[in-house]
Amino acid sequence: MGSIDEETSLLEAEQSLLQEEVKLYAEDGSVDINGNPPLKQKTGNWKACPFIFANECCERLAYYGIAKNLITYFTNELHETNVSAARHVMTWQGTCYITPLLGALIADAYWGRYLTIACFSAIYFIGMVALTLSASIPGLKPAECIGSISVLFSGLYLIALGTGGIKPCVSSFGADQFDQTDPNERDRKASFFNWFYFSINVGAFVSSTLLVWVQENCGWELGFMIPTVFMGLATASFFFGTPLYRFQKPRGSPITRACQVLVAAYRNMNLRLPEENHTPLSEVTDEEDTIHDPWKLCTVTQVEEVKIILRLFPIWASGIIFSVLHSQIYTLYVQQGRSMQRTIGSFEIPPATLGMFDTASVLITVPIYDRLIVPFVRRFTGLAKGFTDLQRMGIGLFVSVLSLAVAAVVETFFYEQSPDTMRSLCNAWALLTTTLGNYLSSMIVTAVACLSGKDDGWIPSDNLNNGHLDYFFWLLVCLGSVNIPVFVLFSVRYTQKKV
Repeated sequence: MGSIDEETSLLEAEQSLLQEEVKLYAEDGSVDINGNPPLKQKTGNWKACPFIFANECCERLAYYGIAKNLITYFTNELHETNVSAARHVMTWQGTCYITPLLGALIADAYWGRYLTIACFSAIYFIGMVALTLSASIPGLKPAECIGSISVLFSGLYLIALGTGGIKPCVSSFGADQFDQTDPNERDRKASFFNWFYFSINVGAFVSSTLLVWVQENCGWELGFMIPTVFMGLATASFFFGTPLYRFQKPRGSPITRACQVLVAAYRNMNLRLPEENHTPLSEVTDEEDTIHDPWKLCTVTQVEEVKIILRLFPIWASGIIFSVLHSQIYTLYVQQGRSMQRTIGSFEIPPATLGMFDTASVLITVPIYDRLIVPFVRRFTGLAKGFTDLQRMGIGLFVSVLSLAVAAVVETFFYEQSPDTMRSLCNAWALLTTTLGNYLSSMIVTAVACLSGKDDGWIPSDNLNNGHLDYFFWLLVCLGSVNIPVFVLFSVRYTQKKV
Protein backbone atom coordinates (compact mmCIF):
# COMPACT_ATOMS: atom_id res chain seq x y z
CA MET A 1 0.00 0.00 0.00
CA GLY A 2 2.81 2.32 0.89
CA SER A 3 4.42 1.98 -2.53
CA ILE A 4 1.11 2.72 -4.28
CA ASP A 5 0.61 5.86 -2.18
CA GLU A 6 4.16 6.96 -2.94
CA GLU A 7 3.65 6.44 -6.68
CA THR A 8 0.39 8.41 -6.54
CA SER A 9 2.10 11.23 -4.68
CA LEU A 10 4.94 11.27 -7.21
CA LEU A 11 2.48 11.38 -10.11
CA GLU A 12 0.57 14.25 -8.50
CA ALA A 13 3.84 16.09 -7.88
CA GLU A 14 4.91 15.59 -11.50
CA GLN A 15 1.54 16.83 -12.77
CA SER A 16 1.79 19.86 -10.49
CA LEU A 17 5.27 20.63 -11.80
CA LEU A 18 4.07 20.23 -15.39
CA GLN A 19 1.17 22.62 -14.77
CA GLU A 20 3.51 25.17 -13.20
CA GLU A 21 5.90 24.80 -16.15
CA VAL A 22 3.05 25.34 -18.60
CA LYS A 23 2.08 28.55 -16.76
CA LEU A 24 5.58 29.86 -17.38
CA TYR A 25 4.84 30.02 -21.12
CA ALA A 26 2.27 32.01 -23.06
CA GLU A 27 -0.61 29.81 -24.19
CA ASP A 28 -2.20 32.03 -26.83
CA GLY A 29 -0.42 30.47 -29.81
CA SER A 30 2.34 33.08 -29.98
CA VAL A 31 6.03 32.28 -30.44
CA ASP A 32 9.28 34.01 -29.57
CA ILE A 33 11.98 35.13 -32.00
CA ASN A 34 13.25 31.54 -32.28
CA GLY A 35 9.83 30.09 -33.06
CA ASN A 36 9.39 28.53 -29.61
CA PRO A 37 6.61 29.08 -27.06
CA PRO A 38 7.51 32.40 -25.39
CA LEU A 39 8.61 32.43 -21.77
CA LYS A 40 6.41 34.94 -19.93
CA GLN A 41 9.18 36.27 -17.71
CA LYS A 42 11.47 37.10 -20.64
CA THR A 43 9.11 38.16 -23.43
CA GLY A 44 6.09 40.32 -24.04
CA ASN A 45 4.02 42.05 -21.37
CA TRP A 46 5.25 45.47 -20.23
CA LYS A 47 8.88 44.55 -21.01
CA ALA A 48 8.23 44.82 -24.76
CA CYS A 49 5.93 47.84 -24.57
CA PRO A 50 8.53 50.66 -24.19
CA PHE A 51 9.90 49.87 -27.66
CA ILE A 52 6.39 49.87 -29.14
CA PHE A 53 5.49 53.10 -27.34
CA ALA A 54 8.70 54.78 -28.54
CA ASN A 55 8.06 53.56 -32.08
CA GLU A 56 4.52 54.92 -32.09
CA CYS A 57 5.49 58.21 -30.45
CA CYS A 58 8.27 58.93 -32.98
CA GLU A 59 6.24 57.73 -35.97
CA ARG A 60 3.27 59.88 -35.00
CA LEU A 61 5.60 62.85 -34.45
CA ALA A 62 6.85 62.30 -38.01
CA TYR A 63 3.34 61.95 -39.44
CA TYR A 64 1.79 64.88 -37.62
CA GLY A 65 4.93 66.90 -38.28
CA ILE A 66 3.84 66.74 -41.91
CA ALA A 67 0.05 66.66 -41.55
CA LYS A 68 -0.46 69.42 -38.98
CA ASN A 69 0.99 72.20 -41.12
CA LEU A 70 0.78 70.76 -44.64
CA ILE A 71 -2.01 73.14 -45.63
CA THR A 72 0.29 76.06 -44.79
CA TYR A 73 2.96 74.60 -47.07
CA PHE A 74 0.44 74.35 -49.90
CA THR A 75 -0.87 77.90 -49.47
CA ASN A 76 2.39 79.71 -48.68
CA GLU A 77 4.96 77.78 -50.73
CA LEU A 78 2.82 76.39 -53.57
CA HIS A 79 0.39 79.37 -53.57
CA GLU A 80 -2.73 77.20 -53.56
CA THR A 81 -6.16 78.64 -52.68
CA ASN A 82 -7.79 77.74 -49.36
CA VAL A 83 -10.22 75.32 -50.99
CA SER A 84 -7.61 73.68 -53.23
CA ALA A 85 -5.13 73.29 -50.37
CA ALA A 86 -7.78 71.85 -48.05
CA ARG A 87 -8.82 69.40 -50.77
CA HIS A 88 -5.21 68.25 -51.31
CA VAL A 89 -4.64 67.71 -47.59
CA MET A 90 -7.94 65.89 -47.02
CA THR A 91 -7.38 63.61 -50.03
CA TRP A 92 -3.86 62.76 -48.86
CA GLN A 93 -5.02 62.10 -45.31
CA GLY A 94 -7.86 59.97 -46.61
CA THR A 95 -5.34 57.91 -48.58
CA CYS A 96 -3.20 57.54 -45.45
CA TYR A 97 -6.14 55.79 -43.81
CA ILE A 98 -7.25 53.60 -46.72
CA THR A 99 -3.85 51.97 -47.32
CA PRO A 100 -4.15 50.20 -43.93
CA LEU A 101 -6.58 47.82 -45.64
CA LEU A 102 -3.69 46.62 -47.81
CA GLY A 103 -1.31 46.42 -44.86
CA ALA A 104 -3.83 44.55 -42.74
CA LEU A 105 -4.52 42.01 -45.49
CA ILE A 106 -0.81 41.33 -45.95
CA ALA A 107 -0.24 41.06 -42.18
CA ASP A 108 -3.16 38.73 -41.45
CA ALA A 109 -2.75 36.51 -44.50
CA TYR A 110 0.95 36.38 -45.40
CA TRP A 111 3.68 38.21 -43.50
CA GLY A 112 2.44 38.62 -39.96
CA ARG A 113 2.36 41.93 -38.11
CA TYR A 114 6.07 42.22 -37.30
CA LEU A 115 7.36 41.79 -40.86
CA THR A 116 4.63 44.02 -42.27
CA ILE A 117 5.55 46.85 -39.89
CA ALA A 118 9.25 46.42 -40.71
CA CYS A 119 8.84 46.50 -44.51
CA PHE A 120 6.34 49.35 -44.64
CA SER A 121 8.48 51.40 -42.24
CA ALA A 122 11.21 51.36 -44.91
CA ILE A 123 8.73 52.66 -47.52
CA TYR A 124 7.57 55.31 -45.06
CA PHE A 125 11.16 56.46 -44.46
CA ILE A 126 11.87 56.69 -48.21
CA GLY A 127 8.79 58.89 -48.60
CA MET A 128 9.98 61.16 -45.78
CA VAL A 129 13.38 61.51 -47.44
CA ALA A 130 11.77 62.36 -50.81
CA LEU A 131 9.56 64.99 -49.17
CA THR A 132 12.55 66.54 -47.40
CA LEU A 133 14.57 66.64 -50.62
CA SER A 134 11.69 68.32 -52.46
CA ALA A 135 11.84 71.17 -49.94
CA SER A 136 15.65 71.32 -49.66
CA ILE A 137 17.18 71.01 -53.14
CA PRO A 138 16.49 74.12 -55.28
CA GLY A 139 15.92 72.12 -58.45
CA LEU A 140 13.27 70.00 -56.71
CA LYS A 141 11.31 72.79 -55.04
CA PRO A 142 7.81 72.91 -56.57
CA ALA A 143 7.69 76.72 -56.50
CA GLU A 144 10.85 76.91 -58.62
CA CYS A 145 10.23 73.99 -60.98
CA ILE A 146 6.67 73.05 -61.91
CA GLY A 147 7.66 69.56 -63.05
CA SER A 148 9.29 68.76 -59.73
CA ILE A 149 5.97 68.87 -57.91
CA SER A 150 5.87 65.16 -58.71
CA VAL A 151 8.70 64.63 -56.21
CA LEU A 152 6.61 66.30 -53.51
CA PHE A 153 3.52 64.21 -54.21
CA SER A 154 5.57 61.02 -54.66
CA GLY A 155 7.00 61.56 -51.19
CA LEU A 156 3.58 62.27 -49.68
CA TYR A 157 1.96 59.19 -51.18
CA LEU A 158 4.90 56.94 -50.28
CA ILE A 159 4.28 58.12 -46.72
CA ALA A 160 0.61 57.25 -47.18
CA LEU A 161 1.58 53.76 -48.37
CA GLY A 162 4.08 53.31 -45.55
CA THR A 163 1.64 54.27 -42.84
CA GLY A 164 -0.74 51.69 -44.30
CA GLY A 165 1.47 48.87 -43.06
CA ILE A 166 2.10 50.38 -39.63
CA LYS A 167 -1.18 51.86 -38.48
CA PRO A 168 -3.37 48.72 -38.55
CA CYS A 169 -0.66 46.45 -37.13
CA VAL A 170 1.24 48.24 -34.40
CA SER A 171 -1.58 48.46 -31.84
CA SER A 172 -2.55 44.83 -32.48
CA PHE A 173 1.11 43.83 -32.30
CA GLY A 174 1.33 45.57 -28.93
CA ALA A 175 -1.80 43.79 -27.73
CA ASP A 176 -0.26 40.49 -28.88
CA GLN A 177 2.35 40.96 -26.14
CA PHE A 178 -0.33 40.12 -23.56
CA ASP A 179 -1.49 36.51 -23.23
CA GLN A 180 -5.26 36.45 -23.70
CA THR A 181 -5.48 33.18 -21.74
CA ASP A 182 -3.83 34.72 -18.66
CA PRO A 183 -6.35 36.81 -16.63
CA ASN A 184 -3.61 39.06 -15.23
CA GLU A 185 -2.12 39.84 -18.63
CA ARG A 186 -5.57 40.22 -20.18
CA ASP A 187 -6.46 42.94 -17.66
CA ARG A 188 -3.22 44.79 -18.40
CA LYS A 189 -4.14 44.98 -22.08
CA ALA A 190 -6.78 47.67 -21.46
CA SER A 191 -4.15 49.78 -19.72
CA PHE A 192 -1.80 49.16 -22.65
CA PHE A 193 -4.24 50.82 -25.07
CA ASN A 194 -4.53 53.87 -22.80
CA TRP A 195 -0.75 54.37 -22.68
CA PHE A 196 -0.38 53.50 -26.35
CA TYR A 197 -2.74 56.34 -27.17
CA PHE A 198 -0.89 58.55 -24.70
CA SER A 199 2.35 57.94 -26.66
CA ILE A 200 0.56 58.94 -29.88
CA ASN A 201 -0.41 62.24 -28.35
CA VAL A 202 3.07 62.92 -26.99
CA GLY A 203 4.31 62.82 -30.59
CA ALA A 204 1.35 64.88 -31.78
CA PHE A 205 1.91 67.48 -29.05
CA VAL A 206 5.59 67.96 -29.95
CA SER A 207 4.76 68.27 -33.64
CA SER A 208 1.95 70.75 -32.88
CA THR A 209 4.20 73.03 -30.85
CA LEU A 210 7.94 72.84 -31.47
CA LEU A 211 7.87 71.41 -34.97
CA VAL A 212 5.35 73.79 -36.51
CA TRP A 213 7.29 76.70 -34.96
CA VAL A 214 10.44 75.43 -36.68
CA GLN A 215 8.59 75.18 -40.00
CA GLU A 216 7.20 78.71 -39.71
CA ASN A 217 10.40 80.38 -38.46
CA CYS A 218 13.38 78.25 -39.55
CA GLY A 219 12.21 77.03 -42.95
CA TRP A 220 10.62 73.95 -44.42
CA GLU A 221 13.94 72.23 -45.10
CA LEU A 222 14.60 71.80 -41.38
CA GLY A 223 10.87 71.48 -40.70
CA PHE A 224 10.68 68.34 -42.87
CA MET A 225 14.14 67.02 -41.93
CA ILE A 226 13.30 66.68 -38.23
CA PRO A 227 10.26 64.40 -38.84
CA THR A 228 12.42 62.32 -41.18
CA VAL A 229 14.99 61.81 -38.41
CA PHE A 230 12.26 60.80 -35.98
CA MET A 231 10.87 58.29 -38.47
CA GLY A 232 14.33 56.74 -38.55
CA LEU A 233 14.31 56.62 -34.73
CA ALA A 234 10.86 55.02 -34.77
CA THR A 235 12.10 52.23 -37.03
CA ALA A 236 15.24 51.70 -34.94
CA SER A 237 13.24 51.52 -31.70
CA PHE A 238 10.95 48.89 -33.19
CA PHE A 239 13.88 46.69 -34.22
CA PHE A 240 15.67 47.07 -30.87
CA GLY A 241 12.78 45.37 -29.08
CA THR A 242 12.77 42.31 -31.36
CA PRO A 243 14.27 39.82 -28.81
CA LEU A 244 11.49 40.67 -26.34
CA TYR A 245 8.51 40.39 -28.68
CA ARG A 246 5.91 37.67 -28.96
CA PHE A 247 4.83 36.91 -32.53
CA GLN A 248 1.48 35.66 -33.80
CA LYS A 249 1.60 33.65 -37.01
CA PRO A 250 -0.59 34.74 -39.98
CA ARG A 251 -3.79 32.71 -40.16
CA GLY A 252 -4.86 33.15 -43.78
CA SER A 253 -6.70 35.84 -45.66
CA PRO A 254 -9.68 37.11 -43.62
CA ILE A 255 -11.20 38.67 -46.75
CA THR A 256 -11.23 35.29 -48.49
CA ARG A 257 -12.86 33.69 -45.44
CA ALA A 258 -15.56 36.37 -45.39
CA CYS A 259 -16.18 36.10 -49.14
CA GLN A 260 -16.55 32.32 -48.82
CA VAL A 261 -19.36 32.83 -46.31
CA LEU A 262 -21.20 35.32 -48.54
CA VAL A 263 -20.83 33.15 -51.66
CA ALA A 264 -21.88 29.99 -49.79
CA ALA A 265 -24.88 31.80 -48.31
CA TYR A 266 -25.99 32.93 -51.78
CA ARG A 267 -25.52 29.49 -53.33
CA ASN A 268 -27.40 27.76 -50.50
CA MET A 269 -30.15 30.32 -49.95
CA ASN A 270 -32.80 28.12 -51.61
CA LEU A 271 -31.84 24.88 -49.88
CA ARG A 272 -34.47 23.35 -47.60
CA LEU A 273 -33.36 22.54 -44.07
CA PRO A 274 -34.30 19.19 -42.48
CA GLU A 275 -37.18 19.49 -40.04
CA GLU A 276 -36.01 16.84 -37.56
CA ASN A 277 -32.93 15.05 -36.26
CA HIS A 278 -30.70 18.04 -36.75
CA THR A 279 -27.97 19.32 -34.49
CA PRO A 280 -28.58 22.74 -32.90
CA LEU A 281 -26.29 25.39 -34.31
CA SER A 282 -24.81 26.09 -30.88
CA GLU A 283 -23.61 22.48 -30.68
CA VAL A 284 -21.93 22.34 -34.07
CA THR A 285 -18.15 22.52 -34.08
CA ASP A 286 -15.64 22.93 -36.86
CA GLU A 287 -14.49 19.36 -36.32
CA GLU A 288 -17.99 18.10 -37.16
CA ASP A 289 -17.99 19.95 -40.48
CA THR A 290 -16.24 18.08 -43.25
CA ILE A 291 -15.48 20.93 -45.63
CA HIS A 292 -14.69 19.81 -49.18
CA ASP A 293 -15.55 23.08 -50.98
CA PRO A 294 -15.39 26.14 -48.69
CA TRP A 295 -17.21 28.17 -51.34
CA LYS A 296 -20.27 25.92 -50.86
CA LEU A 297 -20.09 25.08 -47.17
CA CYS A 298 -18.30 27.10 -44.48
CA THR A 299 -17.42 26.42 -40.88
CA VAL A 300 -19.49 27.82 -38.04
CA THR A 301 -16.48 29.90 -37.00
CA GLN A 302 -16.38 31.62 -40.40
CA VAL A 303 -20.09 32.40 -40.25
CA GLU A 304 -19.78 33.84 -36.75
CA GLU A 305 -16.86 36.03 -37.86
CA VAL A 306 -18.96 37.60 -40.61
CA LYS A 307 -21.89 38.07 -38.22
CA ILE A 308 -19.59 39.94 -35.83
CA ILE A 309 -18.46 42.24 -38.65
CA LEU A 310 -22.06 42.94 -39.70
CA ARG A 311 -23.03 43.76 -36.11
CA LEU A 312 -20.12 46.19 -35.89
CA PHE A 313 -21.12 48.02 -39.07
CA PRO A 314 -23.55 50.63 -37.59
CA ILE A 315 -21.09 51.45 -34.78
CA TRP A 316 -18.34 51.76 -37.38
CA ALA A 317 -20.42 54.01 -39.64
CA SER A 318 -21.02 56.53 -36.85
CA GLY A 319 -17.28 57.28 -36.89
CA ILE A 320 -17.43 58.68 -40.43
CA ILE A 321 -19.14 61.92 -39.41
CA PHE A 322 -16.77 62.21 -36.45
CA SER A 323 -13.88 62.03 -38.92
CA VAL A 324 -15.47 64.75 -41.07
CA LEU A 325 -15.43 67.05 -38.04
CA HIS A 326 -11.97 65.96 -36.94
CA SER A 327 -10.43 66.57 -40.37
CA GLN A 328 -11.01 70.31 -39.98
CA ILE A 329 -8.23 70.43 -37.35
CA TYR A 330 -5.60 70.04 -40.09
CA THR A 331 -7.25 72.23 -42.72
CA LEU A 332 -9.73 75.04 -42.13
CA TYR A 333 -8.94 75.35 -38.41
CA VAL A 334 -5.34 76.14 -39.38
CA GLN A 335 -6.44 78.68 -41.99
CA GLN A 336 -8.88 80.19 -39.51
CA GLY A 337 -6.04 80.51 -37.00
CA ARG A 338 -3.90 82.30 -39.59
CA SER A 339 -6.56 85.03 -39.80
CA MET A 340 -6.48 85.61 -36.04
CA GLN A 341 -4.34 87.82 -33.80
CA ARG A 342 -1.76 85.28 -32.58
CA THR A 343 0.93 87.38 -30.93
CA ILE A 344 1.78 87.29 -27.23
CA GLY A 345 4.24 90.10 -26.70
CA SER A 346 6.86 89.63 -29.38
CA PHE A 347 6.10 85.91 -29.84
CA GLU A 348 3.78 84.85 -32.66
CA ILE A 349 1.98 81.53 -32.21
CA PRO A 350 1.99 79.41 -35.39
CA PRO A 351 -1.61 78.77 -36.51
CA ALA A 352 -1.11 74.98 -36.57
CA THR A 353 -0.20 75.14 -32.86
CA LEU A 354 -3.78 76.14 -32.04
CA GLY A 355 -4.71 72.50 -32.63
CA MET A 356 -2.52 71.38 -29.73
CA PHE A 357 -5.23 71.94 -27.13
CA ASP A 358 -7.11 68.76 -28.02
CA THR A 359 -3.83 66.85 -27.80
CA ALA A 360 -2.94 68.52 -24.49
CA SER A 361 -6.32 67.54 -23.05
CA VAL A 362 -5.62 63.90 -23.89
CA LEU A 363 -2.14 64.04 -22.33
CA ILE A 364 -3.71 65.34 -19.13
CA THR A 365 -6.79 63.12 -19.01
CA VAL A 366 -5.30 59.73 -19.97
CA PRO A 367 -3.18 59.36 -16.78
CA ILE A 368 -6.09 60.64 -14.66
CA TYR A 369 -8.49 58.27 -16.39
CA ASP A 370 -6.20 55.23 -16.15
CA ARG A 371 -5.02 55.74 -12.57
CA LEU A 372 -7.97 57.45 -10.84
CA ILE A 373 -11.27 57.22 -12.72
CA VAL A 374 -11.08 53.56 -13.79
CA PRO A 375 -10.25 52.21 -10.28
CA PHE A 376 -13.06 54.35 -8.81
CA VAL A 377 -15.72 53.34 -11.34
CA ARG A 378 -14.60 49.69 -11.16
CA ARG A 379 -15.91 49.54 -7.57
CA PHE A 380 -19.45 50.15 -8.80
CA THR A 381 -19.49 48.37 -12.16
CA GLY A 382 -17.25 45.40 -11.37
CA LEU A 383 -15.64 45.77 -14.80
CA ALA A 384 -11.85 45.65 -15.07
CA LYS A 385 -12.00 48.61 -17.50
CA GLY A 386 -14.50 50.58 -15.41
CA PHE A 387 -16.85 51.43 -18.27
CA THR A 388 -17.91 49.30 -21.21
CA ASP A 389 -16.37 50.22 -24.56
CA LEU A 390 -19.67 51.55 -25.89
CA GLN A 391 -20.19 53.72 -22.81
CA ARG A 392 -16.74 55.26 -23.28
CA MET A 393 -17.37 55.82 -26.99
CA GLY A 394 -20.66 57.58 -26.22
CA ILE A 395 -19.05 59.80 -23.59
CA GLY A 396 -16.22 60.63 -25.99
CA LEU A 397 -18.63 61.63 -28.75
CA PHE A 398 -20.67 63.78 -26.36
CA VAL A 399 -17.87 65.61 -24.55
CA SER A 400 -16.13 67.60 -27.27
CA VAL A 401 -13.05 68.50 -25.23
CA LEU A 402 -12.26 64.80 -24.97
CA SER A 403 -13.16 64.07 -28.59
CA LEU A 404 -9.78 62.61 -29.52
CA ALA A 405 -10.15 60.06 -26.73
CA VAL A 406 -12.74 58.40 -28.97
CA ALA A 407 -9.90 57.14 -31.16
CA ALA A 408 -8.31 55.29 -28.23
CA VAL A 409 -11.62 53.74 -27.21
CA VAL A 410 -12.41 52.73 -30.78
CA GLU A 411 -8.97 51.09 -30.97
CA THR A 412 -9.75 48.94 -27.92
CA PHE A 413 -13.33 48.26 -28.93
CA PHE A 414 -12.56 47.04 -32.44
CA TYR A 415 -9.61 44.95 -31.21
CA GLU A 416 -11.67 43.12 -28.61
CA GLN A 417 -14.91 42.81 -30.58
CA SER A 418 -13.26 41.71 -33.84
CA PRO A 419 -12.76 38.02 -34.69
CA ASP A 420 -9.38 36.65 -33.58
CA THR A 421 -8.30 35.94 -37.17
CA MET A 422 -9.17 39.46 -38.34
CA ARG A 423 -7.48 41.69 -35.76
CA SER A 424 -5.33 43.73 -38.18
CA LEU A 425 -8.10 43.90 -40.78
CA CYS A 426 -10.63 45.18 -38.25
CA ASN A 427 -8.18 47.83 -37.08
CA ALA A 428 -7.82 48.90 -40.71
CA TRP A 429 -11.58 48.78 -41.07
CA ALA A 430 -11.91 51.13 -38.08
CA LEU A 431 -9.37 53.47 -39.69
CA LEU A 432 -11.41 53.42 -42.90
CA THR A 433 -13.87 55.77 -41.17
CA THR A 434 -11.10 58.40 -41.24
CA THR A 435 -10.62 57.79 -44.96
CA LEU A 436 -14.31 58.16 -45.73
CA GLY A 437 -14.55 61.12 -43.35
CA ASN A 438 -11.70 62.95 -45.09
CA TYR A 439 -12.99 62.16 -48.58
CA LEU A 440 -16.51 63.22 -47.55
CA SER A 441 -15.11 66.39 -45.98
CA SER A 442 -13.25 67.16 -49.21
CA MET A 443 -16.49 66.72 -51.17
CA ILE A 444 -18.41 68.94 -48.73
CA VAL A 445 -15.77 71.70 -48.94
CA THR A 446 -15.81 71.53 -52.75
CA ALA A 447 -19.61 71.56 -52.88
CA VAL A 448 -19.89 74.47 -50.43
CA ALA A 449 -17.30 76.48 -52.39
CA CYS A 450 -19.15 75.87 -55.67
CA LEU A 451 -22.64 76.58 -54.32
CA SER A 452 -21.79 79.60 -52.17
CA GLY A 453 -19.22 81.17 -54.53
CA LYS A 454 -15.42 80.98 -54.69
CA ASP A 455 -14.55 84.61 -53.93
CA ASP A 456 -17.43 85.85 -51.78
CA GLY A 457 -18.86 82.55 -50.52
CA TRP A 458 -18.54 80.69 -47.24
CA ILE A 459 -14.91 79.69 -47.94
CA PRO A 460 -13.24 82.43 -50.03
CA SER A 461 -10.09 81.70 -52.03
CA ASP A 462 -7.72 83.92 -50.04
CA ASN A 463 -8.97 85.87 -47.02
CA LEU A 464 -11.36 83.89 -44.82
CA ASN A 465 -12.49 87.12 -43.15
CA ASN A 466 -14.34 87.95 -46.37
CA GLY A 467 -16.43 84.79 -46.19
CA HIS A 468 -18.74 82.98 -43.79
CA LEU A 469 -16.70 80.12 -42.37
CA ASP A 470 -19.11 80.16 -39.42
CA TYR A 471 -21.91 78.95 -41.72
CA PHE A 472 -19.73 76.02 -42.79
CA PHE A 473 -18.97 75.08 -39.19
CA TRP A 474 -22.67 75.27 -38.28
CA LEU A 475 -23.34 72.86 -41.13
CA LEU A 476 -20.85 70.44 -39.57
CA VAL A 477 -22.47 70.96 -36.15
CA CYS A 478 -25.78 69.83 -37.64
CA LEU A 479 -24.16 66.71 -39.10
CA GLY A 480 -22.51 65.87 -35.78
CA SER A 481 -25.73 66.49 -33.84
CA VAL A 482 -27.62 64.02 -36.03
CA ASN A 483 -24.80 61.48 -35.66
CA ILE A 484 -24.95 61.27 -31.84
CA PRO A 485 -28.54 59.94 -31.48
CA VAL A 486 -27.93 57.53 -34.36
CA PHE A 487 -24.88 56.18 -32.51
CA VAL A 488 -26.83 55.89 -29.24
CA LEU A 489 -29.68 54.06 -31.00
CA PHE A 490 -27.39 51.37 -32.40
CA SER A 491 -25.08 51.12 -29.37
CA VAL A 492 -27.90 50.25 -26.94
CA ARG A 493 -28.96 47.44 -29.29
CA TYR A 494 -25.45 46.08 -29.77
CA THR A 495 -24.58 42.74 -28.13
CA GLN A 496 -20.99 42.74 -26.93
CA LYS A 497 -18.69 39.85 -27.76
CA LYS A 498 -17.43 38.14 -24.60
CA VAL A 499 -13.64 38.52 -24.14
